[in-house]
Amino acid sequence: MKALHNIGLVIFLIGLAIFTGSIFAGSFNLTTEDINNFMDSKGIENEFLKKELNDAVVIDETMNIFTFSSNVRGALKKNNDHFNALIEKYNAEKNWEAKGQQYQYRVNTKEFRAMSFSLAKVAGTGFIVENKGLMWLLTFGLGILGALLYILPQLQLLGRAGIKNNGIYHSPSTNRGWIAWLVFVYLVSFYLLLYFYADYVVNWTFIVDPISKALNGGEASQWFVYGFLYCVIMLVMAVRMYIKYRHNKYQVLRTTSVLFFQIVFAFLIPEIMTSLSMPGYDFKNAFPLDYDFFFSWNLNSLMESGAIGIFILAWGIALTLIVVPVMVYFFGKRWYCSWVCGCGGLAETLGDPYRQHSSKKLIAWQLERWLVHSVLVFSLVMTLVVLYCYFTGASSLIGIPAEWIKDAYSLLIGAWFAGVIGTGFYPIFGNRVWCRFGCPLAAYLGLVQRFKSRFRITTNGGQCISCGNCSTYCEMGIDVRAYAQKGENIIRSSCVGCGICSAVCPRGVLKLENGPEDGRINPTEILLGNDVDLMELLNKNK
Repeated sequence: MKALHNIGLVIFLIGLAIFTGSIFAGSFNLTTEDINNFMDSKGIENEFLKKELNDAVVIDETMNIFTFSSNVRGALKKNNDHFNALIEKYNAEKNWEAKGQQYQYRVNTKEFRAMSFSLAKVAGTGFIVENKGLMWLLTFGLGILGALLYILPQLQLLGRAGIKNNGIYHSPSTNRGWIAWLVFVYLVSFYLLLYFYADYVVNWTFIVDPISKALNGGEASQWFVYGFLYCVIMLVMAVRMYIKYRHNKYQVLRTTSVLFFQIVFAFLIPEIMTSLSMPGYDFKNAFPLDYDFFFSWNLNSLMESGAIGIFILAWGIALTLIVVPVMVYFFGKRWYCSWVCGCGGLAETLGDPYRQHSSKKLIAWQLERWLVHSVLVFSLVMTLVVLYCYFTGASSLIGIPAEWIKDAYSLLIGAWFAGVIGTGFYPIFGNRVWCRFGCPLAAYLGLVQRFKSRFRITTNGGQCISCGNCSTYCEMGIDVRAYAQKGENIIRSSCVGCGICSAVCPRGVLKLENGPEDGRINPTEILLGNDVDLMELLNKNK
């Protein structure tokens, strides 16, 4: 079994190496006809840009994706420089009509990478493009096979079902050792490429093009690659969860739930809706986690989609204002964060080996409260500005430009915090960095859970042996042992009800419950000599 375990690791690393190395494969060249067809399909009427693109990429020299992308972006920059010069010229001549006509020919710099990616999809040739099925087997296929061969032997290697934490602080992969740092660098690099340099990873999209066409009828984008990869990783790592926590029915059911909602609701349904000419929508994704729900482009798309668009708009509002608080009242924020949410699902599967890295320090808790609620306020202010500008036609509200605040939130929170930091930092700072410090929906759910909910984790202090397992493995940085020792219920707003503290407790001290609000908050008072009148305290607590 140990040999099979090691063979699986080797196979997985081979698949990962081929997947990563595929970025550098293939050649990218276009013909004049390709450029003409591309510009016609995009409705771009710009002869100068057409000439610059022809000069840049219709050449005899074979280009890799990096050279091709650089040439395309160079052509777009020359196009903008040309028309900017004309704008300045006509401005000096006070020829306002001619000046105004030039703006339509400029390309927004934010679109440079997107246009480079779209052209690369047309230009790509080589082994990957010609052998997509084989490449899928050599990348995703080997990765899945290797990971399963590595994980499945744990059924025997871990021994009997039960708590298994042996050696977790002695392994370089789970104790911020060199393996953890390598994983950290790889994950951060992956997200940087995905969010900011999508044209460099166009070969990844070729690999999953057949799957994309089968689901939505179109070629794969970088986001389809991410969605598909997300589901594959969660599915494979869920097998590990089933094995590790097979003694705990709650963990088995919870893992199955997040798998279902991610694969069906977040991936398959939106793709199928797109194939039916409907807006691709994740029906479980609530605002403000779905921060662009009220953006003008989304509202216009929904309003133009007929009855289904109106239904999605009504559902999104009802989900945020009615469903979310009602469900939190009855079940706590765990119903979403640990049973439904895709971010939480990835954290609980891929991130489970790193949950012990969540800081329990007081300063971390203070930073958490300030950061997560600041992001919530940021999202609400952004939405207020966006909606005001949408309905009034203004470009700003009290001096805050709608486009600026949308771009700022999308970049800082949507890309950097939720993606690069939120997932990339798993191996070093724990698996719930985003959920704990950045998710605005988690902040909203937490406020409801703290002050108006039936959920609590009850503790039996008389049985606690202070082993510390519960605190060690709390992914939200809660010192669970301190509550257990005093017999206090845990009602912290940050608690996502993952139940791992209960699963790793050797004495059954902790229990997740939904009960009456009365008695839910039961702080214990510390008695110091004669400072407390015991009879008065007893009568007060009757």
